[in-house]
Amino acid sequence: MALVIILALSSGVPTRVFAQPAVPGPPPGPRREVRIGVAGVPAVLDPMGALEGVGPLIARQVLDTLVVYRESSTDVEPALATRWTVSRDGLVWSFTLREGVRFHDGTPLTAKEAAASFERYVRPDSGHPVVWSALLRGVPGVVKDVRAADARTLQVSLAQPYAPLLTVLAHPGFGIAKVSTASDGSPVYAGTGPYRLAEATQGRLVLEAVTGHWSGGARAERLVFLEVGSDDQAEAEMNARALDVWFPPGPPRRTEGALSIPGLRVGFLSFQTEKEPFSRRKIRQAVAAAIDPPVIGRALERGAVPLLSFLPPGVWGHREGSPLLGGTRQTVAALLREGGGSHLKATLLVPAEQGPLNLPKVGEALQLMLQAADFGVQLRVEVPDTAQVAGRAGEHDIVLGEALVAGGDPHFLLYPLSTSEGVGKSGRASNLSFYRNPRVDDVLIRASQLSFRAERHRLYQRAQAMLAEDLPWIPLYVRLLWGVARPEVRGLRLHPTGFHRLSTVWLEPAR
Repeated sequence: MALVIILALSSGVPTRVFAQPAVPGPPPGPRREVRIGVAGVPAVLDPMGALEGVGPLIARQVLDTLVVYRESSTDVEPALATRWTVSRDGLVWSFTLREGVRFHDGTPLTAKEAAASFERYVRPDSGHPVVWSALLRGVPGVVKDVRAADARTLQVSLAQPYAPLLTVLAHPGFGIAKVSTASDGSPVYAGTGPYRLAEATQGRLVLEAVTGHWSGGARAERLVFLEVGSDDQAEAEMNARALDVWFPPGPPRRTEGALSIPGLRVGFLSFQTEKEPFSRRKIRQAVAAAIDPPVIGRALERGAVPLLSFLPPGVWGHREGSPLLGGTRQTVAALLREGGGSHLKATLLVPAEQGPLNLPKVGEALQLMLQAADFGVQLRVEVPDTAQVAGRAGEHDIVLGEALVAGGDPHFLLYPLSTSEGVGKSGRASNLSFYRNPRVDDVLIRASQLSFRAERHRLYQRAQAMLAEDLPWIPLYVRLLWGVARPEVRGLRLHPTGFHRLSTVWLEPAR
C-alpha cells in the first residue's frame, strides 16, 4: 500500500510597501496559476518510477503517450498515435504518429525519437524501471524490439502476443520524452505535453503551459505542485487561498468542494479452495450471500465503497449484472444445505492496516455477518507483511487481500487472481484461492493474447460470468480517490487511474 503525503505552499514572493497614497486602479485580473497539494513532490521527474502516486500524475501533464485513457475509463483513444494496427500473429504493433508535434525544446517528434524514448528503459543501466517491469512482464519482458519503420511509424515487436500492451501504453510511465542531463547528473525530460517543467525545488514543482499543443492547450498558465504535511495544514492553506486543489491520501476532513471516484485498488476475499469446507462451491456462494453490502459500506466509512462486480466501474471490460454480494437468510440457509454444511468454522486472515481504511474493522463486520449466518468465524489479524506471507502459503481459510488493476487493463486483476499460473505456495503466489479451472484459464489466456478489443471484451465478460458462478474469490470493495477544490476552481475531473487531466483546470474569479 503506497503511503501518500499531502503537501503545502509558500509563494516566496517578497511583499513591497509603498509610502505614497493608494491610487484607484482596475481590479486585479484572474490568477492564472493553480496551486495543487499533492503526495510527495518529486525532486526529479521519473516517469518509470511508480505505478501510482504523484510522479505519474505530474508526468501525465508533461509527457504525452501514444494513446490516452478516455474520460472516467481505462479504455483508450488516440494521442500521439492517431491510429494503430497489429499483425495477424499479434507480434508487431505499428503506430502512426501525429504530424506537427514538437518536444518542449522545439525539436520535432519523429518515430526515431519515440523509439529512442522506449529503448532507453530497457538498457542495462536503466535501473529496471518499475512501470515497464510491472506492466510488460519484466525488463525487457515481452518487448523484443522498438524501432522506427519510417519517419512517422513506430513499430513495437513482441516476443509473444500480449494484448494488454495497448491499454498500458496509456500509463504516463510510457510518455514519450527526450532526455538530457542536468548539471548535477540527474536526467531532464523534455516531453510534448500541454505543460513543461519550469522549476523543481524541495517541496515545490512548477509547470508552465505550452502554446500550440495539439490537444488545444492548457487552461491555466501554470500549475504549482506543493507539499502539505497534514489535514490541518491543508485546511488552513485552502482557507487562506494559498492552495486551490488538494489530492489527499484518504477521505479529507473538509467536505466543501470534495470530490471522489472509485479507483483501481480492489479489496477481495479469497477462499482456500484446497481446504474443506471452501472446496465446495455452494459454501462459497453462501458466504457471499451472507455479506450485506451496506454493512460493509459502513465499515469502510469514506475510504472505499462496496464493489458488486469483479472489476471496478472505471475499468473497461467491467461486467454489469446481478450483484455478487447479499442475499436473504433463506438463501444462505438453502445454499448451506445444498453444500452439506452446518455449524461451520473458519479463520479470517486480515492485515492490521489502519490508514485510510481500517481493515480490522472491516474484518469485524464480516465476522458479525457470517456469525449471524451460523458461520463460526475467528479473526486472525496480522501485520501486512505477515498476512501476505501466510496468504501466499495457503495458511488461511479466508483471507482479506488487495490488488491493483495495474495500467487499467482487466488482465492485471483477473489473470493473477484466477488462473492456475498464479497458484503456488511460494513468495510469488498471487492466486490466494488456489483455484484451478482449465476453462477459466483458457478464456483468460486468450483474452491476454487476442488484440481485437471487441473480442477481448467478450472474453472478459465470459470469464467474469464463470467466476461469478464458482466464486473462488469475492470482490469486496474499491478504494476511493479524493480531491478537494476551492469554489473558484473549474474543470477538475477525477480519473479512476489517479492520473487526472489537469490541463482542463482553471480559476474563475469569485463574484
